[in-house]
Amino acid sequence: MTVESPSSRAGDQRSLIAKAAAELFARRGYAATSMNEIAEASHLSKPGLYHHFKDKAEVLLHIADGHVSRLVDIVTGVEALDLAPEQRLPELIEAFMLEYAEAQNEHRVLTEDVRFLAPDAQARVLDKERTVVQVFADAIAATRPDLHDSQLHKLLTMFLFGMLNWMFTWFRPEGRFTYEQMVPIVTQLFVNGISGLDVKPAKARKA
Repeated sequence: MTVESPSSRAGDQRSLIAKAAAELFARRGYAATSMNEIAEASHLSKPGLYHHFKDKAEVLLHIADGHVSRLVDIVTGVEALDLAPEQRLPELIEAFMLEYAEAQNEHRVLTEDVRFLAPDAQARVLDKERTVVQVFADAIAATRPDLHDSQLHKLLTMFLFGMLNWMFTWFRPEGRFTYEQMVPIVTQLFVNGISGLDVKPAKARKA
């Protein structure tokens, strides 16, 4: 029988609190959410919440740093596959979109609320974001080395993140398409342009 240590149980509780807080921050905004509301959403007393997090800023850092750390792990994992250039970028796009599908609240917090962190905490998160962006830029340059020479690979990387990072503002996975179905569409649109987009007829929706 495996016995959980107190530290592992505390880590699980912090993760549950962060999950509840991320939903509140994404829906109401960081500034408009109180520690009382986080405690209530986490089914804890306020003293119980403060046992795990000293303040709201620490909750925000836990969410943002945890999410961006997972993104770093994803790009590191794709790099370790040592894929051919034409495979690497699609693999990165797919991995990110599927991660975003499971962490929409956390991604919204990372995108919108890092500005509320103290400068040193912001720097910690943004440094990891730069690592992620650089891996994508390198993958784009690998497919077209001439883009690196002209410095266009960095500009195109930001275009791609503009597509990926802001899908949560308009995309509804309960609609006609799922995140999984959007993966090849986004990949083809970015890699081939709209003229190279392979569009299949939409299936009729059930009444």
